[in-house]
Amino acid sequence: MTAEPNEPADDLDADQPADLAPDLVPLTHPRDGVPDVVVDERTLMRAAEAIGSGTGPVGIDAERASGYRYGQRAYLVQIRREGSGSWLIDPIACPDLSPVGEAIGDAEWILHAATQDLPCLAEVGLHPQSLFDTELGGRLAGLPRVGLGAMVEHYLGLQLAKEHSAVDWSVRPLPEPWLRYAALDVEVLVDLRDAVAAELASQGKAAWAAEEFEHLLDFTGPEPRVDPWRRTSGMHKVRGRRGLAIVRELWLWRDAAAQQRDTSPGRVLPDAAISEIAIANQRATKPPRTVGSAEPRLARSVRRHQEAILEVVARALALPEADLPVLALPPSGPPPPKAWADRDPVAAARLARARELLGAISEELAVPVENLLTPDLLRRFLWEGPAAPSTSEVAEALSGMGARRWQTTITAPLIAVACSENPPA
Repeated sequence: MTAEPNEPADDLDADQPADLAPDLVPLTHPRDGVPDVVVDERTLMRAAEAIGSGTGPVGIDAERASGYRYGQRAYLVQIRREGSGSWLIDPIACPDLSPVGEAIGDAEWILHAATQDLPCLAEVGLHPQSLFDTELGGRLAGLPRVGLGAMVEHYLGLQLAKEHSAVDWSVRPLPEPWLRYAALDVEVLVDLRDAVAAELASQGKAAWAAEEFEHLLDFTGPEPRVDPWRRTSGMHKVRGRRGLAIVRELWLWRDAAAQQRDTSPGRVLPDAAISEIAIANQRATKPPRTVGSAEPRLARSVRRHQEAILEVVARALALPEADLPVLALPPSGPPPPKAWADRDPVAAARLARARELLGAISEELAVPVENLLTPDLLRRFLWEGPAAPSTSEVAEALSGMGARRWQTTITAPLIAVACSENPPA
């Protein structure tokens, strides 16, 4: 599990919080020591044999190099199972981990925030047949904080250091403190899973969690975005189709350069620099001779790539009108809720009432409202659904959009009420 980059700490023990609660035990060393990293096929087969001969569920984690490398590939895979101990595997040296997947078989995977790791694990040949997501379980159990460290503190009374979560895991060799951190992440997963499962069972939510975990087995990553360049930071300040063309061309050039160099796009040219260059040239009638920035960090990136940037901006300014991007993509779903009152007052009233009812049941069940029902599904149904739906019609429609049975059981009656209280004009 990785986050955005920051300055890596040098030692796992160095930055323990000064205000460590007296009832928390710092977890600083793996019980079996730090295992050697698997970097060859022979050791990988030995790892697969050991994991296959273990018992019970399998704790799995992956470390990426977000903010440092292009894409979201795994640079370290950690696996622990009772009877086999912990294994740290280098998926760059061993890119095919399918022997490990075959050894795991149908044993349950335990992951924390599974949607972060499932795509990169699939890339190296690891596909779960059963899983338990401790983070999602924590959400369903009503925990206010569901990060791994917070949940380990809550359920196990252990303090898990997290200062290495955002380091560059693509470096080789990996420092021993980082490996220690990585081994500790999977060491706590089995005990955490059992504690969360017990909590869910005591709250009568075990079946809900089982449906959610089953649904995750088909997760392959987020849907590709149409025109991803439109999400460039600062785009809201860019005016006109010519300005959008500059953003698009710079974004595409940067993405290709980042992919070629295997680095994060933001390290080639930050979003802020792209927007700044587009704003400065969006009304230009001829290509600029220089580009720059008043902000030192941006200025360094711009200077480093000035020649290429000038060529890209010139190309964008030379595009014929027919090749310029449209100002906005055609809508692919309901309009923003703030526009509903003017466009469809009945739908707006239904949405407001449904949110009120779902908020109340969310509080009563101690489940975040977005876990009860994805907000997008609610909006899509109320905007596109029948004028006077019954509870069964609501449930059927939501199920067709991907909602789980436990979700429709809880939310469909409430949405039907919101619709009946606000009949069509």
